[in-house]
Amino acid sequence: MGQVDVIEAPRGSALYHDGDQVKGFWGVLKGEIRGFKKEADGSSGFVLHYTAGESYGEVPLLTGRRSTVKSCEVVADTTLIGIDEQGFWNLMSSCPVVRGAVLSNMERRLQNYQAFALHREKLMSLGTLSAGLMHELNNPGTAARRAAAQLRENLVNLQQISMRFCEAPMRGEQIECMKELQKVALAGERPKVISSIAQSDAEECLSEWLDENGVQNSWSMAPTLAAIGLTRKELGCARHSFPEASFSDALNWLVSLVSSMQLVETIEESITRVSELVTAVKKYSHNESSGMSQVVDVHDGLRSTVTILGHKLRPKDLKIDKQLDPNLPVIQSRGAGLSQVWTNLVDNAVDASPEGGTIRIRTWVEGGNVCVGIADEGPGISEENQQHIFEPFFTTKPVGVGTGLGLDIAQRIVVDSYGGQIGFDTKPGRTEFIVRLPIAKQASS
Repeated sequence: MGQVDVIEAPRGSALYHDGDQVKGFWGVLKGEIRGFKKEADGSSGFVLHYTAGESYGEVPLLTGRRSTVKSCEVVADTTLIGIDEQGFWNLMSSCPVVRGAVLSNMERRLQNYQAFALHREKLMSLGTLSAGLMHELNNPGTAARRAAAQLRENLVNLQQISMRFCEAPMRGEQIECMKELQKVALAGERPKVISSIAQSDAEECLSEWLDENGVQNSWSMAPTLAAIGLTRKELGCARHSFPEASFSDALNWLVSLVSSMQLVETIEESITRVSELVTAVKKYSHNESSGMSQVVDVHDGLRSTVTILGHKLRPKDLKIDKQLDPNLPVIQSRGAGLSQVWTNLVDNAVDASPEGGTIRIRTWVEGGNVCVGIADEGPGISEENQQHIFEPFFTTKPVGVGTGLGLDIAQRIVVDSYGGQIGFDTKPGRTEFIVRLPIAKQASS
């Protein structure tokens, strides 16, 4: 029948360690053991827990693959019985009851492990998105906080200058001059775009003029005034209307007003950015819901995904080229998870793209399907790897970077939830994944 071993393992001991390859079929007569698998990122993941009456070891023997369990610890005093590989096959061929039980256990364990792996992949994806979202929210939040602090200083400065003007009331021509300058400051119109050199020359020219007229901090005032197109000519009225003692106050008042308007614009832009991110997350989350039949706007999902993944584009200076069909119809479906599909495809495109490359996202209608293409300018998929690209756990990325489940998940969602298709077209310098979703398909979740 083969060699049979009986092992007594005390609590706290290790049955085997990383690097050991223990083959055979094992049964737990009494006690309790736990096994761990080393993940691609170097962490240890819990994969098995067996107590008295349970068996393990059949999966590597039946599939011909190496065991994924890298270490096994004894939780309680345990007695194990082990049968070597030859004995296992003799038992499988001669005992139908054992054979049926072993195959049933194997199917259940493979299903459980696949479900665990898919869940882990989704958690990793969620973690990546969460980290990116925090980064994206931090930038406008920091900008708004800085702008608010500077705005507070400007308001204090404006109040102090206004009080000094009250102590020495302005004459009619001074008031008219300040009205004209205030009108320019509050107009919010930006001057024509000029080159950096021309802008620098304008600031330097204005700074020299301010210095000549005894204005303090001219170096910090000149950029603000030049930014709205003011030159020494427009400021000439203030120089002629105000005595030297109050000329500096008049210009500081104007600079504080212009700066305050710019800071308010910065705060508005920051809040708008935060609102866009919140809206993107809401749409992304809504796209994950399932159950009732719902209207799915593919463009909404794509825009939200690109917004949330924006932090991954900047390190490689990548651009997004959107070629979206303005007449693209919505999809009526009970399916869910499209956001995960777009996330995986765009994330893969980012990883494959060269520095400064472009990711192209296009949509169109073809044969009753809404079609989405996501293309990168990477090296392409080798002919050897093309047939394996949708297999679970297959990845061409370095260890710790990819799990090999992204495209498997995408295919499952597209095919099983939406009744659609996913494929790719690849050559050196361009790889495009194409998703086809039936417009009228009432897919089940």
